[in-house]
Amino acid sequence: MTGCISLTMLAGCASTAPKMSSAPTASVTARGETVAVGTANADAADDPAIWRNPANPAASLIVGTDKKAGLHVYDMQGADRSFLDAGAVNNVDLRDMGEKGIVVAVSDRNDLLASKLAMFTLDPTTATLKPMGKIASGAGEAYGVCLYRAPAALYAFMVLKDGTINQIELDLSGASHTGRIVRTMKLATQSEGCAVDERTGRLYVAEEDVGLWRFDAAPDGPVAPVRIAAADGHQIVADAEGVAVVPEGDRGGYVVVSSQGDNAYALYRLDDESYVGRFRIAAGTIGAVEETDGIDIVAGDFGPGYPAGLMVAQDGINPPRAQNFKLVSWADVKQALGLQ
Repeated sequence: MTGCISLTMLAGCASTAPKMSSAPTASVTARGETVAVGTANADAADDPAIWRNPANPAASLIVGTDKKAGLHVYDMQGADRSFLDAGAVNNVDLRDMGEKGIVVAVSDRNDLLASKLAMFTLDPTTATLKPMGKIASGAGEAYGVCLYRAPAALYAFMVLKDGTINQIELDLSGASHTGRIVRTMKLATQSEGCAVDERTGRLYVAEEDVGLWRFDAAPDGPVAPVRIAAADGHQIVADAEGVAVVPEGDRGGYVVVSSQGDNAYALYRLDDESYVGRFRIAAGTIGAVEETDGIDIVAGDFGPGYPAGLMVAQDGINPPRAQNFKLVSWADVKQALGLQ
């Protein structure tokens, strides 16, 4: 995320009125929100990751980054259940690996010249994170991260700020997590958000000023990207930021990307990558969402307020408090866009 944050945070900054897309844009409202992150008057909250509790969906958890300070764990009511001082961290993703625990991977940017993948396990009973070590993930500044659970291994994709994407094979067998880089891909300019469709082995990455790309996620697959959508000021208004994949059935569902430049989100079908539509999170009982960096969306039952799925979006402007994360019903999004 670049540019001004708010008038109160950066007095004297030039106007940051968004460049509005001319494409039709639906509206939904948030049903919940988290407590604000601890870092005030700064671009601090960045990226969320959702863990769905299959036994008690209303007891699900959200891990959110304060990129100036560390990691928060929130419950479904938005309460801050715990905070871990991890320093400068940016993006986060997680996978429930059964007996090996809920694995949480974070892009660690405490050293801007040598990226690290910071690993944790999430304890769902105490809503706390346990550090599981750091893994070298390539020269450069750590930025985006996403996990890929393949049939035979768990991988992390570290997206460096310059557009380099390193694929890391993870080893969860020891007292701390380890890993090794098995493949490198490249986009030309600054990139961040990413997500994987694990059914098809497709990796989606947002290049901020260019658009949304697809890669083969297999460690021995081709490294050339395929562009899905351009940040052309119509479907996506730069920056293209957070990316989330919402599978449905064998091949259906959606990839969603944050159109940060006009406070919106664009949807594309996973089966044929066709454009579906756009929506915004407007003001209602809870405030509107602007300048979103990271997003996560998980389908399924999350309790009475979110019976068909949960979307969590970083909110870049949340006066009078610091930035936070807003909770949206995925069913509301589908209804607003006329999706079955």
